[in-house]
Amino acid sequence: MSSKPEPKDLHQLNGTGPPELPCPADIPGREPLASTSEFLGPDGAGVEVVVIESRANAKGLREEDALLENGSQSNESDDVSTDRGPEPASPLKETSFSIGLQVLFPFLLAGFGTVAAGMVLDIVQHWEVFKDVTEVFILVPALLGLKGNLEMTLASRLSTAANIGHMDTPKELWKMITGNMALIQVQATVVGFLASIAAVIFGWIPDGHFSISHAILLCASSVSTAFIASLVLGMIMIGVIIGSRKIGINPDNVATPIAASLGDLITLALLSGISWGLYLELEGRPYINPLVCAFFVALLPVWVVLAKRSPATREVLYSGWEPVIIAMAISSVGGLILDKTVSDPNFAGMAVFTPVINGVGGNLVAVQASRISTYLHMNGMPGESSEPAPRRCPSPCTTFFSPDVNSRSARVLFLLVVPGHLVFLYTISCMQGGHTTLTLIFIIFYMTAALLQVLILLYIADWMVHWMWGRGLDPDNFSIPYLTALGDLLGTGLLALSFHVLWLIGDRDTDVGD
Repeated sequence: MSSKPEPKDLHQLNGTGPPELPCPADIPGREPLASTSEFLGPDGAGVEVVVIESRANAKGLREEDALLENGSQSNESDDVSTDRGPEPASPLKETSFSIGLQVLFPFLLAGFGTVAAGMVLDIVQHWEVFKDVTEVFILVPALLGLKGNLEMTLASRLSTAANIGHMDTPKELWKMITGNMALIQVQATVVGFLASIAAVIFGWIPDGHFSISHAILLCASSVSTAFIASLVLGMIMIGVIIGSRKIGINPDNVATPIAASLGDLITLALLSGISWGLYLELEGRPYINPLVCAFFVALLPVWVVLAKRSPATREVLYSGWEPVIIAMAISSVGGLILDKTVSDPNFAGMAVFTPVINGVGGNLVAVQASRISTYLHMNGMPGESSEPAPRRCPSPCTTFFSPDVNSRSARVLFLLVVPGHLVFLYTISCMQGGHTTLTLIFIIFYMTAALLQVLILLYIADWMVHWMWGRGLDPDNFSIPYLTALGDLLGTGLLALSFHVLWLIGDRDTDVGD
Protein backbone atom coordinates (compact mmCIF):
# COMPACT_ATOMS: atom_id res chain seq x y z
CA MET A 1 0.00 0.00 0.00
CA SER A 2 1.34 3.42 -0.95
CA SER A 3 2.20 5.87 1.88
CA LYS A 4 1.33 8.89 -0.24
CA PRO A 5 -1.50 10.91 1.42
CA GLU A 6 -4.89 11.02 -0.20
CA PRO A 7 -6.33 14.37 -1.46
CA LYS A 8 -8.83 14.44 1.39
CA ASP A 9 -5.92 14.14 3.83
CA LEU A 10 -4.15 17.05 2.16
CA HIS A 11 -7.36 19.06 2.37
CA GLN A 12 -7.58 18.35 6.08
CA LEU A 13 -3.95 19.34 6.67
CA ASN A 14 -4.36 22.61 4.81
CA GLY A 15 -6.55 24.03 7.56
CA THR A 16 -10.10 23.28 6.48
CA GLY A 17 -10.40 20.33 8.85
CA PRO A 18 -9.20 19.75 12.38
CA PRO A 19 -5.47 20.57 12.46
CA GLU A 20 -3.23 17.65 13.24
CA LEU A 21 0.17 19.27 12.69
CA PRO A 22 1.92 22.28 14.22
CA CYS A 23 1.82 25.21 11.83
CA PRO A 24 5.23 26.87 11.21
CA ALA A 25 3.46 30.11 10.26
CA ASP A 26 2.96 30.82 13.95
CA ILE A 27 6.39 32.46 13.87
CA PRO A 28 6.63 35.04 11.06
CA GLY A 29 9.60 35.02 8.74
CA ARG A 30 11.02 31.82 10.23
CA GLU A 31 11.54 28.41 8.64
CA PRO A 32 9.54 25.41 9.90
CA LEU A 33 10.78 24.20 13.26
CA ALA A 34 10.61 20.54 12.26
CA SER A 35 11.63 18.74 9.10
CA THR A 36 8.98 17.36 6.81
CA SER A 37 9.98 13.80 7.47
CA GLU A 38 9.06 14.16 11.12
CA PHE A 39 5.40 14.62 10.24
CA LEU A 40 4.50 12.12 7.57
CA GLY A 41 7.43 9.87 7.16
CA PRO A 42 9.68 9.21 4.22
CA ASP A 43 7.56 10.66 1.47
CA GLY A 44 8.86 14.25 1.25
CA ALA A 45 7.18 15.50 -1.93
CA GLY A 46 3.65 15.36 -0.70
CA VAL A 47 4.59 16.82 2.65
CA GLU A 48 6.37 19.72 1.02
CA VAL A 49 3.19 20.69 -0.81
CA VAL A 50 1.22 20.49 2.40
CA VAL A 51 3.60 22.79 4.31
CA ILE A 52 3.69 25.45 1.60
CA GLU A 53 -0.10 25.54 1.35
CA SER A 54 -0.46 25.73 5.13
CA ARG A 55 1.93 28.71 5.40
CA ALA A 56 0.17 30.53 2.60
CA ASN A 57 -3.22 30.10 4.20
CA ALA A 58 -2.05 31.26 7.59
CA LYS A 59 -0.35 34.33 6.16
CA GLY A 60 -3.30 35.19 4.00
CA LEU A 61 -5.68 34.93 6.90
CA ARG A 62 -3.44 37.12 9.02
CA GLU A 63 -3.18 39.88 6.41
CA GLU A 64 -6.93 39.89 5.81
CA ASP A 65 -7.61 40.25 9.53
CA ALA A 66 -5.14 43.09 9.81
CA LEU A 67 -6.73 44.93 6.91
CA LEU A 68 -10.19 44.58 8.40
CA GLU A 69 -9.20 45.69 11.91
CA ASN A 70 -6.53 48.35 11.52
CA GLY A 71 -6.39 49.33 7.89
CA SER A 72 -2.79 48.13 7.60
CA GLN A 73 -0.86 44.90 7.03
CA SER A 74 0.81 44.90 10.40
CA ASN A 75 2.46 41.57 11.23
CA GLU A 76 3.54 42.33 14.77
CA SER A 77 1.62 39.27 15.97
CA ASP A 78 0.60 36.14 14.13
CA ASP A 79 -1.71 34.98 16.86
CA VAL A 80 -5.09 34.42 15.27
CA SER A 81 -6.46 32.75 18.36
CA THR A 82 -10.08 33.32 19.18
CA ASP A 83 -9.29 33.37 22.91
CA ARG A 84 -8.70 37.13 22.93
CA GLY A 85 -11.27 39.42 24.47
CA PRO A 86 -13.02 42.06 22.35
CA GLU A 87 -10.67 44.81 21.25
CA PRO A 88 -11.66 48.42 22.03
CA ALA A 89 -12.85 50.51 19.10
CA SER A 90 -9.98 52.27 17.40
CA PRO A 91 -10.24 56.05 17.04
CA LEU A 92 -8.77 55.66 13.56
CA LYS A 93 -12.20 54.54 12.34
CA GLU A 94 -13.93 57.77 13.38
CA THR A 95 -15.13 60.14 10.69
CA SER A 96 -15.53 63.89 11.02
CA PHE A 97 -19.28 63.43 11.27
CA SER A 98 -19.05 60.82 14.03
CA ILE A 99 -16.57 62.95 16.00
CA GLY A 100 -18.76 66.03 15.68
CA LEU A 101 -21.91 64.09 16.57
CA GLN A 102 -20.38 62.64 19.74
CA VAL A 103 -18.75 65.92 20.82
CA LEU A 104 -21.68 68.23 20.03
CA PHE A 105 -24.07 67.36 22.85
CA PRO A 106 -21.43 67.28 25.64
CA PHE A 107 -19.95 70.50 24.23
CA LEU A 108 -23.31 72.29 24.36
CA LEU A 109 -23.99 70.86 27.82
CA ALA A 110 -20.60 72.09 29.03
CA GLY A 111 -21.22 75.49 27.43
CA PHE A 112 -24.54 75.92 29.19
CA GLY A 113 -22.75 74.97 32.40
CA THR A 114 -20.27 77.79 31.87
CA VAL A 115 -23.13 80.17 31.01
CA ALA A 116 -24.78 79.29 34.32
CA ALA A 117 -21.44 79.81 36.09
CA GLY A 118 -21.11 83.21 34.42
CA MET A 119 -24.58 84.22 35.55
CA VAL A 120 -23.73 83.13 39.10
CA LEU A 121 -20.50 85.15 39.04
CA ASP A 122 -22.41 88.15 37.67
CA ILE A 123 -24.68 87.96 40.73
CA VAL A 124 -22.21 87.12 43.50
CA GLN A 125 -19.71 89.78 42.47
CA HIS A 126 -21.96 92.23 44.34
CA TRP A 127 -21.92 90.22 47.58
CA GLU A 128 -20.20 91.78 50.54
CA VAL A 129 -17.54 89.08 50.78
CA PHE A 130 -16.47 89.73 47.16
CA LYS A 131 -16.36 93.48 47.79
CA ASP A 132 -14.52 93.31 51.11
CA VAL A 133 -12.19 90.39 50.28
CA THR A 134 -11.52 91.11 46.61
CA GLU A 135 -8.84 88.39 46.47
CA VAL A 136 -11.70 85.90 46.12
CA PHE A 137 -11.86 86.96 42.45
CA ILE A 138 -8.28 85.72 42.05
CA LEU A 139 -9.41 82.32 43.35
CA VAL A 140 -12.15 82.05 40.72
CA PRO A 141 -10.05 81.10 37.65
CA ALA A 142 -7.64 79.06 39.80
CA LEU A 143 -10.41 76.94 41.34
CA LEU A 144 -12.45 76.74 38.15
CA GLY A 145 -9.21 75.59 36.53
CA LEU A 146 -9.18 72.61 38.88
CA LYS A 147 -11.53 70.91 36.43
CA GLY A 148 -8.61 71.04 33.98
CA ASN A 149 -5.94 70.29 36.54
CA LEU A 150 -7.79 67.43 38.20
CA GLU A 151 -11.17 66.40 36.79
CA MET A 152 -10.25 66.66 33.11
CA THR A 153 -6.95 64.91 33.79
CA LEU A 154 -8.87 62.21 35.64
CA ALA A 155 -11.33 61.92 32.73
CA SER A 156 -8.50 61.70 30.19
CA ARG A 157 -6.60 59.14 32.27
CA LEU A 158 -9.66 56.93 32.79
CA SER A 159 -10.73 57.29 29.13
CA THR A 160 -7.36 56.04 27.98
CA ALA A 161 -7.48 53.17 30.50
CA ALA A 162 -10.96 52.22 29.30
CA ASN A 163 -10.00 52.37 25.61
CA ILE A 164 -6.93 50.16 26.02
CA GLY A 165 -8.78 47.60 28.16
CA HIS A 166 -7.50 48.37 31.65
CA MET A 167 -11.00 48.67 33.15
CA ASP A 168 -12.62 45.56 31.71
CA THR A 169 -12.68 43.44 34.87
CA PRO A 170 -14.34 44.42 38.18
CA LYS A 171 -11.02 44.12 40.02
CA GLU A 172 -9.22 46.47 37.62
CA LEU A 173 -12.18 48.85 37.65
CA TRP A 174 -12.29 49.07 41.46
CA LYS A 175 -8.53 49.58 41.68
CA MET A 176 -8.66 52.42 39.14
CA ILE A 177 -11.60 54.09 40.92
CA THR A 178 -10.18 54.02 44.45
CA GLY A 179 -6.67 55.02 43.41
CA ASN A 180 -7.77 57.90 41.21
CA MET A 181 -10.35 59.27 43.63
CA ALA A 182 -7.80 59.30 46.46
CA LEU A 183 -5.24 60.93 44.16
CA ILE A 184 -7.46 63.84 43.16
CA GLN A 185 -8.37 64.47 46.81
CA VAL A 186 -4.67 64.83 47.63
CA GLN A 187 -4.12 67.10 44.65
CA ALA A 188 -7.28 69.15 45.34
CA THR A 189 -6.31 69.81 48.95
CA VAL A 190 -2.73 70.80 48.13
CA VAL A 191 -3.59 72.87 45.06
CA GLY A 192 -6.46 74.58 46.88
CA PHE A 193 -4.09 75.56 49.67
CA LEU A 194 -1.47 76.86 47.22
CA ALA A 195 -4.14 78.76 45.27
CA SER A 196 -5.13 80.64 48.42
CA ILE A 197 -1.49 81.56 49.03
CA ALA A 198 -1.18 82.79 45.44
CA ALA A 199 -4.37 84.85 45.85
CA VAL A 200 -3.02 86.45 49.02
CA ILE A 201 0.30 87.27 47.33
CA PHE A 202 -1.26 88.61 44.12
CA GLY A 203 -3.70 90.68 46.15
CA TRP A 204 -1.01 92.03 48.49
CA ILE A 205 1.60 93.03 45.88
CA PRO A 206 -0.46 95.73 44.06
CA ASP A 207 -2.20 97.12 47.16
CA GLY A 208 0.44 96.58 49.84
CA HIS A 209 -2.29 95.54 52.28
CA PHE A 210 -2.33 92.23 54.18
CA SER A 211 -4.98 90.87 56.54
CA ILE A 212 -4.37 87.61 58.41
CA SER A 213 -8.10 87.00 58.91
CA HIS A 214 -8.73 87.42 55.18
CA ALA A 215 -5.82 85.11 54.39
CA ILE A 216 -7.24 82.35 56.62
CA LEU A 217 -10.68 82.92 55.09
CA LEU A 218 -9.23 82.47 51.61
CA CYS A 219 -7.40 79.31 52.69
CA ALA A 220 -10.47 77.73 54.29
CA SER A 221 -12.71 78.64 51.36
CA SER A 222 -10.25 77.43 48.74
CA VAL A 223 -9.37 74.10 50.36
CA SER A 224 -12.94 73.13 51.22
CA THR A 225 -14.24 74.16 47.79
CA ALA A 226 -11.51 72.22 45.96
CA PHE A 227 -12.04 69.11 48.08
CA ILE A 228 -15.84 68.94 47.84
CA ALA A 229 -15.97 69.86 44.14
CA SER A 230 -13.34 67.25 43.23
CA LEU A 231 -15.16 64.57 45.20
CA VAL A 232 -18.50 65.25 43.49
CA LEU A 233 -17.10 65.70 39.99
CA GLY A 234 -14.79 62.69 40.27
CA MET A 235 -17.74 60.42 41.03
CA ILE A 236 -19.65 61.89 38.08
CA MET A 237 -16.67 61.29 35.78
CA ILE A 238 -16.37 57.66 36.74
CA GLY A 239 -20.05 57.10 36.02
CA VAL A 240 -19.81 58.86 32.65
CA ILE A 241 -16.82 56.83 31.48
CA ILE A 242 -18.28 53.50 32.53
CA GLY A 243 -21.60 54.39 30.90
CA SER A 244 -19.89 55.55 27.69
CA ARG A 245 -18.08 52.25 27.27
CA LYS A 246 -21.25 50.27 27.82
CA ILE A 247 -23.21 52.10 25.11
CA GLY A 248 -20.31 52.16 22.63
CA ILE A 249 -19.31 55.85 22.76
CA ASN A 250 -15.65 56.89 22.85
CA PRO A 251 -15.14 58.33 26.38
CA ASP A 252 -12.52 60.76 25.02
CA ASN A 253 -15.28 62.60 23.15
CA VAL A 254 -17.69 63.04 26.04
CA ALA A 255 -15.91 62.70 29.39
CA THR A 256 -13.91 65.94 29.46
CA PRO A 257 -16.78 68.22 28.30
CA ILE A 258 -19.15 66.69 30.83
CA ALA A 259 -16.47 67.16 33.50
CA ALA A 260 -16.61 70.86 32.66
CA SER A 261 -20.37 71.12 32.20
CA LEU A 262 -21.04 70.93 35.92
CA GLY A 263 -17.51 71.72 37.05
CA ASP A 264 -17.63 75.49 36.69
CA LEU A 265 -21.12 75.83 38.13
CA ILE A 266 -20.55 73.52 41.11
CA THR A 267 -17.14 74.99 41.92
CA LEU A 268 -18.28 78.62 41.69
CA ALA A 269 -21.44 77.95 43.68
CA LEU A 270 -19.43 76.19 46.39
CA LEU A 271 -16.82 78.95 46.50
CA SER A 272 -19.46 81.65 46.78
CA GLY A 273 -21.50 79.87 49.43
CA ILE A 274 -18.58 78.70 51.54
CA SER A 275 -16.73 82.02 51.44
CA TRP A 276 -19.92 83.89 52.33
CA GLY A 277 -20.64 81.53 55.25
CA LEU A 278 -17.09 81.73 56.59
CA TYR A 279 -17.08 85.49 56.14
CA LEU A 280 -20.10 85.74 58.42
CA GLU A 281 -18.21 83.74 61.08
CA LEU A 282 -15.22 86.11 61.14
CA GLU A 283 -16.64 88.40 63.80
CA GLY A 284 -18.51 86.00 66.08
CA ARG A 285 -16.45 82.77 65.79
CA PRO A 286 -13.11 83.47 64.12
CA TYR A 287 -11.73 80.05 65.09
CA ILE A 288 -14.01 78.33 62.55
CA ASN A 289 -11.79 79.23 59.58
CA PRO A 290 -8.53 77.70 60.92
CA LEU A 291 -10.46 74.61 62.06
CA VAL A 292 -11.80 74.09 58.54
CA CYS A 293 -8.27 74.31 57.12
CA ALA A 294 -6.91 71.89 59.75
CA PHE A 295 -9.68 69.34 59.11
CA PHE A 296 -9.04 68.96 55.38
CA VAL A 297 -5.26 68.98 55.82
CA ALA A 298 -5.55 66.23 58.46
CA LEU A 299 -7.26 63.97 55.90
CA LEU A 300 -4.26 64.10 53.57
CA PRO A 301 -2.43 61.02 54.99
CA VAL A 302 -5.54 58.87 54.42
CA TRP A 303 -5.76 59.81 50.75
CA VAL A 304 -2.01 59.37 50.26
CA VAL A 305 -2.14 55.79 51.59
CA LEU A 306 -5.06 54.91 49.29
CA ALA A 307 -3.41 56.51 46.25
CA LYS A 308 -0.19 54.54 46.82
CA ARG A 309 -1.97 51.21 46.44
CA SER A 310 -2.41 51.60 42.68
CA PRO A 311 0.77 51.59 40.55
CA ALA A 312 -0.67 54.09 38.04
CA THR A 313 -1.74 56.64 40.66
CA ARG A 314 1.41 56.04 42.73
CA GLU A 315 3.51 57.36 39.87
CA VAL A 316 1.30 60.44 39.45
CA LEU A 317 1.35 61.00 43.22
CA TYR A 318 5.12 61.38 43.09
CA SER A 319 5.65 63.05 39.72
CA GLY A 320 2.37 64.80 38.83
CA TRP A 321 2.71 67.94 40.95
CA GLU A 322 4.62 70.15 38.57
CA PRO A 323 1.84 70.56 35.97
CA VAL A 324 -1.00 71.20 38.45
CA ILE A 325 1.00 73.71 40.48
CA ILE A 326 2.29 75.61 37.44
CA ALA A 327 -1.21 75.53 35.91
CA MET A 328 -2.62 76.94 39.13
CA ALA A 329 -0.11 79.80 39.00
CA ILE A 330 -1.00 80.53 35.35
CA SER A 331 -4.72 80.54 36.13
CA SER A 332 -4.08 82.86 39.09
CA VAL A 333 -2.56 85.40 36.71
CA GLY A 334 -5.84 85.28 34.78
CA GLY A 335 -7.60 85.76 38.10
CA LEU A 336 -5.52 88.86 38.77
CA ILE A 337 -6.68 90.28 35.42
CA LEU A 338 -10.28 89.50 36.36
CA ASP A 339 -9.84 91.10 39.79
CA LYS A 340 -8.58 94.34 38.23
CA THR A 341 -11.22 94.56 35.49
CA VAL A 342 -14.45 93.28 37.04
CA SER A 343 -14.90 96.39 39.22
CA ASP A 344 -14.12 98.82 36.36
CA PRO A 345 -17.32 100.29 34.79
CA ASN A 346 -15.62 100.19 31.38
CA PHE A 347 -15.38 96.38 31.69
CA ALA A 348 -18.95 95.71 32.81
CA GLY A 349 -19.97 92.28 31.55
CA MET A 350 -16.54 90.71 32.05
CA ALA A 351 -17.84 88.65 34.97
CA VAL A 352 -20.54 86.85 32.98
CA PHE A 353 -18.47 86.25 29.82
CA THR A 354 -15.18 85.15 31.42
CA PRO A 355 -16.30 81.66 32.55
CA VAL A 356 -17.91 81.10 29.14
CA ILE A 357 -14.92 81.90 26.95
CA ASN A 358 -12.50 80.19 29.33
CA GLY A 359 -14.69 77.13 29.70
CA VAL A 360 -15.33 76.63 25.98
CA GLY A 361 -11.65 76.95 25.09
CA GLY A 362 -10.58 74.62 27.89
CA ASN A 363 -13.24 72.03 27.00
CA LEU A 364 -12.30 71.86 23.34
CA VAL A 365 -8.55 71.64 23.87
CA ALA A 366 -9.02 69.00 26.60
CA VAL A 367 -10.97 66.82 24.15
CA GLN A 368 -8.21 67.16 21.56
CA ALA A 369 -5.41 66.44 24.05
CA SER A 370 -7.25 63.40 25.39
CA ARG A 371 -7.82 62.05 21.87
CA ILE A 372 -4.18 62.50 20.80
CA SER A 373 -2.98 60.87 24.02
CA THR A 374 -5.22 57.84 23.52
CA TYR A 375 -4.07 57.60 19.90
CA LEU A 376 -0.44 57.51 20.99
CA HIS A 377 -1.11 54.98 23.75
CA MET A 378 -2.56 52.62 21.14
CA ASN A 379 0.76 52.72 19.27
CA GLY A 380 3.12 52.15 22.17
CA MET A 381 4.32 53.52 25.46
CA PRO A 382 5.56 57.06 26.29
CA GLY A 383 9.12 57.54 25.08
CA GLU A 384 9.01 54.68 22.60
CA SER A 385 9.67 55.27 18.91
CA SER A 386 6.19 54.56 17.65
CA GLU A 387 4.21 55.47 14.58
CA PRO A 388 3.54 58.28 14.08
CA ALA A 389 6.84 59.59 15.38
CA PRO A 390 6.67 62.36 17.99
CA ARG A 391 6.84 65.83 16.47
CA ARG A 392 8.83 68.62 18.02
CA CYS A 393 7.32 71.57 16.17
CA PRO A 394 4.40 70.77 13.86
CA SER A 395 3.38 73.29 11.26
CA PRO A 396 -0.14 74.77 11.40
CA CYS A 397 -0.93 72.98 8.13
CA THR A 398 -0.03 69.64 9.72
CA THR A 399 -2.15 70.39 12.77
CA PHE A 400 -5.30 71.51 10.93
CA PHE A 401 -5.16 70.32 7.31
CA SER A 402 -3.51 66.88 7.23
CA PRO A 403 -5.65 63.78 6.53
CA ASP A 404 -4.96 62.01 9.83
CA VAL A 405 -7.66 61.58 12.47
CA ASN A 406 -6.17 64.07 14.96
CA SER A 407 -6.13 66.84 12.36
CA ARG A 408 -9.70 65.92 11.44
CA SER A 409 -10.81 66.26 15.05
CA ALA A 410 -8.97 69.61 15.35
CA ARG A 411 -10.98 70.96 12.40
CA VAL A 412 -14.24 69.69 13.87
CA LEU A 413 -13.53 71.24 17.27
CA PHE A 414 -12.48 74.56 15.74
CA LEU A 415 -15.66 74.71 13.64
CA LEU A 416 -17.75 74.31 16.80
CA VAL A 417 -16.48 77.60 18.26
CA VAL A 418 -18.64 80.10 16.35
CA PRO A 419 -22.02 78.29 16.44
CA GLY A 420 -21.43 77.28 20.04
CA HIS A 421 -20.61 80.80 21.23
CA LEU A 422 -23.54 82.24 19.28
CA VAL A 423 -25.88 79.93 21.16
CA PHE A 424 -24.27 80.83 24.49
CA LEU A 425 -24.33 84.57 23.78
CA TYR A 426 -27.98 84.37 22.80
CA THR A 427 -28.73 82.52 26.03
CA ILE A 428 -26.95 85.18 28.09
CA SER A 429 -28.83 87.91 26.24
CA CYS A 430 -32.18 86.21 26.87
CA MET A 431 -31.36 85.94 30.56
CA GLN A 432 -30.29 89.60 30.57
CA GLY A 433 -26.87 88.82 31.98
CA GLY A 434 -23.79 91.02 31.84
CA HIS A 435 -25.64 94.30 31.20
CA THR A 436 -24.26 94.23 27.65
CA THR A 437 -26.23 94.64 24.44
CA LEU A 438 -25.15 92.11 21.82
CA THR A 439 -24.59 94.31 18.77
CA LEU A 440 -22.71 93.24 15.68
CA ILE A 441 -19.42 94.93 16.58
CA PHE A 442 -19.43 93.39 20.07
CA ILE A 443 -20.08 89.91 18.64
CA ILE A 444 -17.27 90.38 16.08
CA PHE A 445 -14.74 91.32 18.76
CA TYR A 446 -15.92 88.54 21.06
CA MET A 447 -15.80 85.88 18.31
CA THR A 448 -12.35 87.05 17.21
CA ALA A 449 -11.05 86.59 20.74
CA ALA A 450 -12.72 83.15 21.06
CA LEU A 451 -11.45 81.89 17.68
CA LEU A 452 -7.92 83.11 18.34
CA GLN A 453 -7.94 81.48 21.76
CA VAL A 454 -9.04 78.05 20.45
CA LEU A 455 -6.74 78.22 17.42
CA ILE A 456 -3.71 78.83 19.63
CA LEU A 457 -4.76 76.16 22.12
CA LEU A 458 -5.29 73.43 19.50
CA TYR A 459 -1.91 74.14 17.93
CA ILE A 460 -0.15 74.12 21.31
CA ALA A 461 -1.95 70.87 22.20
CA ASP A 462 -0.66 69.17 19.05
CA TRP A 463 2.89 70.22 19.86
CA MET A 464 2.76 69.68 23.63
CA VAL A 465 1.22 66.19 23.66
CA HIS A 466 3.71 64.83 21.12
CA TRP A 467 6.61 66.60 22.81
CA MET A 468 5.71 65.15 26.21
CA TRP A 469 5.24 61.72 24.66
CA GLY A 470 8.72 61.89 23.13
CA ARG A 471 10.16 62.74 26.54
CA GLY A 472 8.54 59.70 28.13
CA LEU A 473 5.80 61.65 29.97
CA ASP A 474 2.19 60.49 29.94
CA PRO A 475 0.20 63.34 28.29
CA ASP A 476 -2.94 62.30 30.18
CA ASN A 477 -1.27 63.42 33.40
CA PHE A 478 0.83 66.36 32.22
CA SER A 479 -0.66 68.14 29.20
CA ILE A 480 -4.26 69.02 30.12
CA PRO A 481 -3.45 71.11 33.23
CA TYR A 482 -1.13 73.34 31.19
CA LEU A 483 -3.57 73.62 28.30
CA THR A 484 -6.63 74.51 30.36
CA ALA A 485 -4.63 77.01 32.42
CA LEU A 486 -3.39 78.62 29.21
CA GLY A 487 -7.00 78.67 28.05
CA ASP A 488 -7.99 80.59 31.20
CA LEU A 489 -5.16 83.09 30.75
CA LEU A 490 -5.73 83.56 27.01
CA GLY A 491 -9.50 83.79 27.38
CA THR A 492 -9.42 86.34 30.20
CA GLY A 493 -6.65 88.38 28.56
CA LEU A 494 -8.19 88.45 25.08
CA LEU A 495 -11.63 89.22 26.47
CA ALA A 496 -10.27 92.10 28.56
CA LEU A 497 -8.43 93.39 25.49
CA SER A 498 -11.64 93.23 23.44
CA PHE A 499 -13.57 95.19 26.07
CA HIS A 500 -10.75 97.73 26.26
CA VAL A 501 -10.71 98.24 22.48
CA LEU A 502 -14.50 98.63 22.45
CA TRP A 503 -14.17 101.34 25.08
CA LEU A 504 -11.35 103.08 23.15
CA ILE A 505 -13.27 103.21 19.88
CA GLY A 506 -16.32 104.58 21.73
CA ASP A 507 -18.71 101.77 20.89
CA ARG A 508 -21.69 103.17 22.74
CA ASP A 509 -24.15 100.83 21.04
CA THR A 510 -22.95 97.86 23.08
CA ASP A 511 -23.80 99.64 26.35
CA VAL A 512 -20.68 98.11 27.84
CA GLY A 513 -20.61 100.67 30.57
CA ASP A 514 -24.27 100.37 31.54
